[in-house]
Parts: sequence; structure tokens; C-alpha cells
Amino acid sequence: MSDRGEILIEPVHSATDEVRALVAELEHTLAAEYPPEQRHGLALGAIFQPHIRFFLARLDGEVVGCGGVALFADFAEVKRMYVRYVARGRGVARAKLARIELAAREAALAALRLETGDRQIAAMRLYERAGFRRCPPFGDYAAMATAAIATSVFFEKSLAGEDQAPG
Repeated sequence: MSDRGEILIEPVHSATDEVRALVAELEHTLAAEYPPEQRHGLALGAIFQPHIRFFLARLDGEVVGCGGVALFADFAEVKRMYVRYVARGRGVARAKLARIELAAREAALAALRLETGDRQIAAMRLYERAGFRRCPPFGDYAAMATAAIATSVFFEKSLAGEDQAPG
């Protein structure tokens, strides 16, 4: 892979071997940082539902990341964002997040939200640079016991009144 490669974000509609590998890597990474009760990612079987759009990221043709968006009645939620270490810092996460935001806009939703862990410093910087701001727990997280979301950090970005996707 070159330092500045071609990034392609493509929709995926089933749990391919590439998806399975990426989600397993993400789980392994998160398991090193958080106990099971603090990890709230979708199980592989829950990703490919009608209200979820899921994407693979390729850098110079190689699969290097994944991420999706769950579309609810009044907001969208970023799910399963992951970029392999070898491709970090090369614009892949930004491109994937822009595609996720576009899917939320296409669904005419006014807010894009997410939950991440308090040790995911680079991810939180990415979200803040992309216009997300910290917010209180939302959706199912708002009903969880405080102990279950003790390491969670919540973000939201308003999509209302904006005519263009992020760049």
C-alpha cells in the first residue's frame, strides 16, 4: 500500500469472510481494553438487518476497515467503525464516516449519534473533527444501568439544515 492510496467505500449486504475478519479484529481490539459488559457493539448476525447500512473500506484494493449506520425513526447511529492499524492516519476513517453520514442524510434523519469507549482517543478526535459533540446517552443506552456504560462516551452531530455531505 502506498502512503496516499485510493480509498473506496463500498456497501456490503452479508457477512462475507472480509466482514467476519474485520469484526473479529475489532472485537479482539476492544476486548483488550474493556470488559464484556462495557462493549456494546452489534453482534455479527445483527449487522445485516433492513435498517442497517454496512460498508467496507478498501485502500489500494485491500480491505482495511468497516463501519455502518443503523437508521431509526428519529436518528441514525454509527456502528462497528474499525480501521486496521496498517491503514490508520490515511483518511480511511474520514471517508467511511462521510459515507455513513451520507446514508443518514439520504434517510432524511436530522441527527447522527454514536457510542465509543473512553480509551478510543483517536476515534474521539476523529468524531470531534467531523463535527460531532458529546451528548448524553441516547436510545437503548439511556435505559442502561450507569455501571454498564461507565466507559462509554456518546457523541451527536446535527444533520439538520445542512445541504452537503462532509468532505
